[in-house]
Amino acid sequence: MSFNPQTMTIRLMDRADAEELARIDRFVSEHTGGTAFHRPAWLLSSSKACGHEWRYMLAEDCDGHLQAILPFTLIHSSLFGRALVSSGFAVGGGILSHNDLATQMLGDAIWKFAEAYSFPTVELRGGPMPCGEWQNEKGFYAGFVTSLADDDEAQLLAIPRKQRAEVRKGLKNDLEVRVGVTAEDRAYHYRIYAESVRNLGTPVFPKALFDEVSNAFGPDADILTILSDGKPVASVLSLYHGETVMPYWGGGNHDARRLRANDVMYYALMNHARRRGCKQFDFGRSKVGTGAYAFKKNWGFEPEPLSYAIRTADGAAARDVNPMSPKYRLQVALWQRLPLSVANWLGPAIAKGLG
Repeated sequence: MSFNPQTMTIRLMDRADAEELARIDRFVSEHTGGTAFHRPAWLLSSSKACGHEWRYMLAEDCDGHLQAILPFTLIHSSLFGRALVSSGFAVGGGILSHNDLATQMLGDAIWKFAEAYSFPTVELRGGPMPCGEWQNEKGFYAGFVTSLADDDEAQLLAIPRKQRAEVRKGLKNDLEVRVGVTAEDRAYHYRIYAESVRNLGTPVFPKALFDEVSNAFGPDADILTILSDGKPVASVLSLYHGETVMPYWGGGNHDARRLRANDVMYYALMNHARRRGCKQFDFGRSKVGTGAYAFKKNWGFEPEPLSYAIRTADGAAARDVNPMSPKYRLQVALWQRLPLSVANWLGPAIAKGLG
């Protein structure tokens, strides 16, 4: 990224002006670092579903051309505290910029906003890191991205031998692959996802979050579900950005492991995404040393360390919303034992404060 000394102005956007949002969407789509989490579709839908305000900070040159954007969610939670998060409910986001001056100006501006409105923490999930009193959290999470193969058979052969054997076992189980965004697809997905995260010991997000994101992304989101004897056993909601697919919210129920349904699901998604014109498969982030991290490596994905920029007010501790944190060990164990109906009733009120 170049340093380009020029007149630059910072502007705060807090209203859903259609023309401005379309302008931001074009900037994201044309920028090589743009992601689904920088798009207005993500910021507005996730904020609406979970009851939080949103903002865009825009850096413009003297001709009024966008040089950088910073989408962020204003998180208020009695359990997890207050924070400005870019982007809320995402694993990515952060500053999307064409030059260092714009990056630094946005970093300074969002911290001034935090101070003015008493937010003790700012989290930038990816993107370039501003200079100054920002902590670079690197090495905790890794991303997993790889190229898709040319056809179904080549895709299967691209999977390492041991993992490929699991996929082959699953393919022998007469599982049905279903793709859609109907009310039934959404109901299948939420039922499976809710059970999956309960089993992991974490609260499920409100169903409205999945619905609002699906509605906002339109053709750039879909749900792939694996059924056995007509019943859903694994399901994933994926986002499409440019030529990349990201399986973002996925999981399986109790039968999924026995049937190798998750293995079939991701293989089927790779083939489905390729037929849609995708060339890259983004498996998302995982915390180093976890089962999810190992699972993605088993598929042949090489982990790439992710960097998050965190800044906190003097004397304040950064938010800790990681379910694997030792402080949540007891809560996770208790949550895993809750009846699913109780977990689904309590979970959304808690999860929407995570941001």
